[in-house]
This record gives sequence, C-alpha cells and structure tokens, in this order.
Amino acid sequence: MKKIIMVALALCVASCAELKNLASNLPLDVLTQGGGSAVSSLDISNGLKEALNKGVSDQVSKLTQNKGFYNNELVKIALPAELQKVDETLRKFGLGDLADKGLIALNATAEDAVKTATPIFVDAIKNMSFTDAKNILMGNNTAVTTYLSNTTNDKLYASFSPVIKNSFDKVGAAEIWSNLINKYNQIPFIAKVNPDLTDYVTEQALSGVYTMIAVEEQKIRTDLSERSSGLLQKVFALQDGK
Repeated sequence: MKKIIMVALALCVASCAELKNLASNLPLDVLTQGGGSAVSSLDISNGLKEALNKGVSDQVSKLTQNKGFYNNELVKIALPAELQKVDETLRKFGLGDLADKGLIALNATAEDAVKTATPIFVDAIKNMSFTDAKNILMGNNTAVTTYLSNTTNDKLYASFSPVIKNSFDKVGAAEIWSNLINKYNQIPFIAKVNPDLTDYVTEQALSGVYTMIAVEEQKIRTDLSERSSGLLQKVFALQDGK
C-alpha cells in the first residue's frame, strides 16, 4: 500500500510540473488597458499583424498605380545628384519635355517593382513573434516601419532589382534615357555621362515603400478614427497609456 501511495505522489508531481510547463508557454494576459481590462499576447500579436497588413494594403498598394510614385511628393523619385545637371541643362536648352518623360519613366519602373512586394511583406508579418509584437507596440512611433525594414529589406532589394532592370525596357525608360543622355552628351563643352540607374531606382523604390508604411503607422498610432476594428482599438489603447 505504501508503494502505491508513493507512486501516486510521484505521478502527481510529474503531472503538475508538466502542466506548469505547458501553462508557461500559453499566451498570457501581459498588459492591461487604462480601464483595467487585460490584453493577451495573442491580442497584441494579431493586432500588430492587422496594422501591418493595413499599411501594406492601404499605402503600399497605392505605389503600384499609374504614376503612383511620380504623383506622390513623399516618394517621387528625383534624379541622383550626378544627373540633376542633365535635367537642368536639358531644360535650359529647351528640352524640358524630354526631361519630364525621363523622370516619369524612372518612376514607372519603381511602380512595376513594388507589385512584387506584397508576398514578402505577408511572409514577414506571418512570422512575427509575440515578443516582436509587444516591442513594436510599446516602441517608438516608427517601430512598425523599422521591424518591416529589418525583416524585408534584403528580400525586397533582391526582388525589386531584376524587375526594375527589366522594366527599363518594358516601360520604355531605357529608350527614353538613352535618347536623353545622347542629347545631353551632344551639347558642346559638357562632361559626358553614362549612368547605371538600376541600383539607384531600386534603393529609391525601397525607401518609398517604407515611407508609405510609416504614413499608415503614424495614422494608426495617433488618429483613433484610423483604428478600423475592435482589435486595433483594443491593442493600440495600450500604447496610448504607456
């Protein structure tokens, strides 16, 4: 009988330890709102994922529209410093229309590339951990944008670069810029240029994507009306009271 009791106690201790370990891995109520209602780690994670998806669908998608970059002063791709003299000189010699076409074509290649961004963002959002979500929520006003930049930049660059390279032909940018540069190089006493714009436009496209996500992040963090679901309202109320 004594042996049976000892075995039963041992099983009880083992079961309790196992339950304790299981409980420690469950999403716990880690934070409370000003009113005292608990918000779980799962709520925080799902809320941040919803906010990130909102940023991608509401803002990044705008960049893929016709002249999505060119007509948006926040992200419009200007010429690199070494080519600004090309633009200025062409306009000086009455070739402003050609210069405008060059800028429009440059921005159009970025629009084409951004169409490949959504699956990469979705993957990064899906893989966000509870710890990532809590740190983002209680972090500074650019924490969402910083997280996406850190987790997607390399993949986006690898995705954007070949698309932009191909888009120079697809949208006619290669022909426009070849004509533009040839016209510029024919001007007497001007130093000749022969730029490779693929890397430059790729970096500018990346910058534009993160800029628009930052726009949406600021809206959700500061404008209550932008919290379009109960979950967003619940989760971001924590940030308001931090």
